[in-house]
Amino acid sequence: MPEIASPEFLALPLRVHSFLSDVNLHDVWAVDLPAVSGGATLREFYQRISRVESPGRISWPSRVLFGLRFFLGRVFGWDKEPPGCEREYFAERLTDEDRERSSVVAGTPEKFFRTVYSFGNETLLEVINGTVHAALLSAIVETSRGYRFYFAVYVRKRSWVTPIYMALIEPFRKWFVYPAVLRQVERNWSRAFHCGAGEAPEIKER
Repeated sequence: MPEIASPEFLALPLRVHSFLSDVNLHDVWAVDLPAVSGGATLREFYQRISRVESPGRISWPSRVLFGLRFFLGRVFGWDKEPPGCEREYFAERLTDEDRERSSVVAGTPEKFFRTVYSFGNETLLEVINGTVHAALLSAIVETSRGYRFYFAVYVRKRSWVTPIYMALIEPFRKWFVYPAVLRQVERNWSRAFHCGAGEAPEIKER
């Protein structure tokens, strides 16, 4: 589950590059996925996996650390959106064309995040709270051997707390969160397109 150099990611034809050009690209991870006969899009992947049973289990160390993080968040109020932060949402940057192109309305909740946009092969989520204003970008690009899924994190500083907070959670994110996310993407891709080990990818009717 490699962390990749940013030039590879920045060379991709993605809307996020201009959309968040003034926001720090914190890191990018990627995982390679099997080919799907007939092709596949990120939107189709998400639609399919929403209809497939997927327990999304994570390791016990991750569960413990997530539990600790959310406990501290409740104690210190880290996860509350500051009053008036609506004006800071990245979704406020959307053009009419972006809104028309997106299959999900901006602001739609997605677990702990809000959707900014969801295009065919690119989805951007955001979260803003007492510690950070962050955006998570998921994208897939077709390669000669299948697909490559990219997971990028953007961070905008809210106060002096932001760099300290990001430094403190750095090991947690890199050792547990990102690898767990990408392993789940691999499992979900196999479930969605029936292309697990020893199985041929599903052939889609045209």
